[in-house]
Formats: sequence, C-alpha cells, structure tokens
Amino acid sequence: MNHHLITKLRSVPHRPGVYLMRDRLDRIIYVGKARDLRKRLANYFTPSSIKRADLKTRALIESIHDFEYHLVKSDTEAILFEGKLIKEWRPKYNISFRDDKRFPMVRVRLSDPFPRFEFVRLRKEDGARYFGPFPNESALRKTVRALIKQFGIRSCHPLEPTEKDFKHCLDHVIQNCSAPCIQRVSREEYQERVLEACRFLEGKSRSIIEQVTLEMKKAAEQLDFEKAASLRNLLRSLEETAKPTRRFTRKSLPVSIDPEADLIELQRVLCLPYEPRVMECFDISNLSKTHCVASMVQFRNGIPEKKNYRRYRITSTQGQDDFIAMAEVVRRRYARLLSEVKELHQSENTQESLFLFLRRSYQAEGKHSPLPDLIIVDGGRGQLSVACRELRTLGLSDIPIIGLAKEFEEIYTPQEENPKRLDKNNGALRLLQRIRDEAHRIANGYHEILLKRRISQSTLDMIPGISDAKKKLILRTFGSVHRLGQRSFQELADHPKIGPKLAALIKKMIPSSTPEQH
Repeated sequence: MNHHLITKLRSVPHRPGVYLMRDRLDRIIYVGKARDLRKRLANYFTPSSIKRADLKTRALIESIHDFEYHLVKSDTEAILFEGKLIKEWRPKYNISFRDDKRFPMVRVRLSDPFPRFEFVRLRKEDGARYFGPFPNESALRKTVRALIKQFGIRSCHPLEPTEKDFKHCLDHVIQNCSAPCIQRVSREEYQERVLEACRFLEGKSRSIIEQVTLEMKKAAEQLDFEKAASLRNLLRSLEETAKPTRRFTRKSLPVSIDPEADLIELQRVLCLPYEPRVMECFDISNLSKTHCVASMVQFRNGIPEKKNYRRYRITSTQGQDDFIAMAEVVRRRYARLLSEVKELHQSENTQESLFLFLRRSYQAEGKHSPLPDLIIVDGGRGQLSVACRELRTLGLSDIPIIGLAKEFEEIYTPQEENPKRLDKNNGALRLLQRIRDEAHRIANGYHEILLKRRISQSTLDMIPGISDAKKKLILRTFGSVHRLGQRSFQELADHPKIGPKLAALIKKMIPSSTPEQH
C-alpha cells in the first residue's frame, strides 16, 4: 500500500462525512459515506481487512491512488451528499444511486387558492416551494400525514375544491381537513395553516413536536403503552424530517479535474497557437457486422458540451472498416457545417482560409466559430490519415487534428512521423482520455440501442401490408412467428385478417423451419 495514503489517513478526523477514491488518472472510481471517516477509510488500508475482502473490493483497493474526504453534520447529510456525487460522477465501483431515481421532496404551490402538499422527486422551475430532498421516505410520509392532520390541510386533488367535492370527501369527518371548500375556515386562515406547516418542514418550528411529546407522556402516564409507542415512532419521524440539512448543488460538489490547467498543458504539448477551447472527438463502434455507428462529442473549455453531441449510422460500409467509417463521419460532420457558412466566406472574396476567416469573423462579434479548435480521432496513423484527407477535400486542412491510439495512449499528429507519449499523470493526456472515453461511451451506447431495436423486431415487420396492430393480432392468434410458419397456406388464407394474398407473402418470408420468435 502506498505510504502517502497511510500518512494521509492519520489526518482524517473521527467525524461523519463522504469520501472519494481516485485512480492514477485522477478519476473518481468510488464514493462512500461513513459515520466515522477515520475508521471506515482504515478498512481499505489494513492488511487483515484486505485479505477478507471480496474480489470487487480488492480490485477497488488495488486501483486506489489517492482519496479525499468532505465532512458533513449528520448521517442524513452524508446520504444526500453521497447520492449526489454518485449521480454526478457515476464511479466505476458504485452500484447504488446510479439510476435515475431521486430522493423524495415535498412541493407546495402557495399561489394556489387552497395549497396542498405533494410528493415529487424532481425539482422544477414552476414557482412552487420545495422542501427536501429527504433520505428517509417512510419518515417523510408519516410526517406529512401528521402535518395534514394537525393543521387541517386538504389532500384532495381539485385546484379549487367546491361544495360538490365536499360531498364525496370524508377527511372532514375524521377531522383531517379544515374544509376550506365550504368555508369552515377562511382562505386567509387556511393559508396561515399551510405556512405554519411549511415552517416546520424548514426546521423553523417545533410546535408539533412539542405537542406529540406531551401526548406521548400523557399516554404513558395513563398506561396506554401501545399509543405511547405509536407516538414515540411518530416523534422520531418528525425529528428526522425536521432536522436541517444542507442542499448540495453542482457548484458545491468536489471537482475531479482542473480543465483550465489541462487546456493550457494541451496547448503547450501540441504547440498550438491558441488554447483548444472547443474540441471535437470522433469514435467508431462496429461490434458486429449488423450495425456500424459513430459518435462525435464536443468539449468546450475542457468540459462536455452535451447538447452538441452527435450520433451517426454509417452507410458507406457494411463490414468492419474503421477507415471508411471514419472518413464518412468526418465528411458528414464538416460538410454540413460548411453548408451553413460557405456563402459568408465567398461574399467576402478573401484569400484567407475558411477556418481562419470564420475564426476571425466570429471573434470580432464576440462569438466562437462553428468549427472546432482541435479535432481528435480515436485511433492511430490510419484513422488520422483518412480524416486529414477528408478535411483537405473540404478545404479545412488547417484545422489542428490529432489521433489518440488507445493501446499505449500515443498521440499522432500529421506533421510528425513518430507519435508522442506523455506521462500518465500529465493533464493534457488526462483531458484527451476524458474526451476519447466519452466519445467511446456515446458510440457504444448508440450501438446497444440499435441492437436492442433489432432484437425486438419481428420477421413480420419485414412483410409489406402488416401494420403494428395486425402484427399484434396475428401473434396473439398464433402464439409466435414459429407457429405461424408451421400453419398451411390454406389455414392462413382462411383467416379473416390475413387472406390469400398476405398468406402467400407470409409463407414466402417465414419458412416452416423458422426458429421460435416472439
């Protein structure tokens, strides 16, 4: 184990918090939480604990090059902070919190005539007030039910309930609602009740906690222990929900990289006349002969610009030819951009290259040129050569372009015969790896989508005259495509939804030996 990690561990306090593990490329590979950070982190670096660990944990420990920690006030904050970090960075060794599920929140629209509490998981810019997120959903629901009962807040769905809604409501019978729909309380009084409940969710009021505490003690004195136990559980839920917690925003999250420093380093390494503020990277994915796809990802100021990502289905080759695919995607990307700006260049009647003209023209207006400052292709000398050829054909040969070969992380440039090799901890290399890995992720993801679509398709989709509705009806009647193929022509022709013409097409497209397919 690295000695600097052991030394660093001695300075970690015995307090709750969240810790992040990083690998040699400074990437976050695991996020965890702990009530006692010192004890929890020590488990990763104690020989006896390492021996007892499973294979996944051992692999994680072997990948740890550094760690950092962030102190929080309570376990609740630790859970929220951990979940936020995992969703933000999606570390390799984390499983929980990586889906789209979010912690619950409470929403109340104070602009409504009679506001009500709603459970939501996504915060929107809709003018409503949001409370949370809360890590304990069960405690939150118990708390909101108690608030509704205590303050008589309505739970019905109409925007403005009337006497007609009151006739179908039983909440007023069990004294869970103050019935503002029939003016048992005025609108002003009802609004004040809602605001008092909001103050409790903000942690600014403890009136309901004090009341439940008194009721619990009274029930215990009267030997009504079942009621006292129920009130005790409610009290715990109320206290947990009312506990103030910090809201973690994107700006408060730890950063894994220093994009500005990495851009400066990349400019130095590649000897560029300016910092590559906008970079575009291309990757090809052809895991099978069925689909060949490509991706283009854009980084602006060293961070992903996801709205400018592009995905392509390669049409110029049916096989696994990375060179033809790379040529097509580069040509399609920049031919489309040129179609939008070429007229501007021709109208100026200048001898300046298109790339430099656009860069100067847009800078004069305080904008950035639609063409990138640097192009990156995933691959070595071969992929770089075909990309350069396409750029020359388009008149864009002066755009800086490099190739990044994955095996040894070698950087190929058109001007130099031998590739560059940078230190693994070099910021420029880490930046190139991030954009290359992102392009790889998008390309592979698109490939998986197309494969799933193909798997979900039926042979019936290829037969003209069969709509989705008819396909469902046929499969419901015969059970599967395989069983459909086993039926005789006459059986199919006699079916009221098929007929002789369609039956002939089905027998032609689906031989009787077709394997089982649903």
